[in-house]
Amino acid sequence: MAVVRASHVYKVFGRHEKEVVRRLKAGEDRKDLAELGTAAVIDASFEVDEGEIFVVMGLSGSGKSTLIRMINGLWDASDGSMEIVGNDISKMSGSQLRQVRRDHISMVFQHFALLPHRTVRENAAYGLELQDVATKERLERADSWLDTVGLGGWGDKYPGQLSGGMQQRVGLARALAAETDVLLMDEAFSALDPLIRREMQVQLVELQSKLNKTIVFITHDLNEAMYLGDRIAVMRDGRIAQIGDSEDILTRPADEYVANFVQDVDRTRVLTASSIMRDTQAVVAHTAGPRYAMRLFERERVTGLFVVDRTRHLMGTVSDRAVVRAAREGVDTLTDITETEGILTVKPDTPISELFAPSSTARVPLAVVDDDNRLLGIVPRVALLDSMGQLSPETGEMPAVSLLPSTVEPQDEVTDESRASEAGAPDAKPGIAASVNGEEDAPEGPPAGEAGAPTSDDQKGA
Repeated sequence: MAVVRASHVYKVFGRHEKEVVRRLKAGEDRKDLAELGTAAVIDASFEVDEGEIFVVMGLSGSGKSTLIRMINGLWDASDGSMEIVGNDISKMSGSQLRQVRRDHISMVFQHFALLPHRTVRENAAYGLELQDVATKERLERADSWLDTVGLGGWGDKYPGQLSGGMQQRVGLARALAAETDVLLMDEAFSALDPLIRREMQVQLVELQSKLNKTIVFITHDLNEAMYLGDRIAVMRDGRIAQIGDSEDILTRPADEYVANFVQDVDRTRVLTASSIMRDTQAVVAHTAGPRYAMRLFERERVTGLFVVDRTRHLMGTVSDRAVVRAAREGVDTLTDITETEGILTVKPDTPISELFAPSSTARVPLAVVDDDNRLLGIVPRVALLDSMGQLSPETGEMPAVSLLPSTVEPQDEVTDESRASEAGAPDAKPGIAASVNGEEDAPEGPPAGEAGAPTSDDQKGA
């Protein structure tokens, strides 16, 4: 459901608004109309869904701040409609607009906008005061939100006694305490020192994971936009050049302007494991027997297989040598020869910057798993190397990587049918099969063979 909806919105400053809008719609450039008026926003359309952080990003003069002031009704649109929870604010009376601002919209300002003669607690409770909430209740709620933003115990202080970062936390607590549908943040962290700014960004993301607020965030900082935004709108000269998530903006820029705008971004901190992970057929069920696994080794031309249960929960890996030995010894399943030591797993949203170091020492590709430890794909070293052609050289900090537990219990049931499924495997070629009978040893494979990674012949043909 769209909480905020803008439909073909224009904003022109000057005496000839309608004339400028008409000529813009006819295709004229805003520079040619400068004598008639300043076109700050031109034909802007977008929707912000419930629980989404929608970031509007652009350089000074791009129209982003004008846009947010139209969302809260501070400026009327010259043309088009701006809706908040289904109501077009351009058609509201003054009293209706005040009610919408009081009950549906909160705002966090760049320069805090705190009342210096009121305590921190009273500032945090100010929105509730406008909503006619009883004094005792609003002060209690204010204290609760001050605790949430890390200012517990500071309620009796005055804004002048707080640092800039603390003052902005008060502003955030005030906006959250009102419990409105929409939170508008206009360059909210721009006035802060870099370290404090980063702390506020992290805190906002943590709060959003718990509160699921609908947020429109204005910034000129591309890295901030990429870090915070579920979706990003890039503005240029009053127009929205592109709307998309951070990966769309970086890897599929709509035009040359957007491409130039994002060219210096450290992409390793934006793109994630899901962006470069690869599917692999080098997977075998833990109920399978060694001979079935040998056929997979031949078919996939690898020296290791990932072992999963029937619901694809990752249990470990098996090597070709271990499978050959197990077949010679008459072992029925792979469970007892499955290795878990040294297998690193990552989540799909792990930044690429956190994959380089662990991948360089891992003996098998990084396994990408979901929250239930189901195997989604792999990140072999070659995938990271391929990605470096478009990435900056910085590798970031370690790690968002975890070791597979040394003991993993299967979450499926072993049945006669699962064992019988081995019959559908491809026939083994000479090599591994022959080694079972003692005719030759298992094939060497690459010196540091990776489960699911192609052989040297495959790489040459890639």
